[in-house]
Amino acid sequence: MRNCKTVLNTVFAGVALAAMALPAHAAEHEVKMLNKGEKGIMVFEPDLVRAAPGDTIHFISVDAGHNAETIDGMIPEGAETFKGKPSKDVTVTLGEEGVYGIRCTPHYGMGMVALIVVGEPTNLAEAEKVKNPGKAKKKFADLFDRVKQ
Repeated sequence: MRNCKTVLNTVFAGVALAAMALPAHAAEHEVKMLNKGEKGIMVFEPDLVRAAPGDTIHFISVDAGHNAETIDGMIPEGAETFKGKPSKDVTVTLGEEGVYGIRCTPHYGMGMVALIVVGEPTNLAEAEKVKNPGKAKKKFADLFDRVKQ
């Protein structure tokens, strides 16, 4: 009987240690790529996502002709860039804290941009310095203001 208790205690201890070693459940976020949304034409919806390190972002190609990709200078140091294919969903897991500027390549100048804030916006000042074309400039100014609120 004593050996059975020892074995059970060992098993329970092993299960408890294994459970502590598992990562916390990361959240999943969906961002739609749309021709027309609540805020106008050629939009990501939502255009601002607050996430935690390790969360997954699913960019859903609702309407054809859109993609999602990071913008040079608008990602945290050490973060990986990504570039989705037009008219295809793309899924990314973001591990580095900071802001990630996202654009739809064909509709960038039309203001089809989004901002993902992972944890603390550690690189916000650097991201704000990036020059963006056309309507993207104003959209990012609005997004940066919302992050600071």
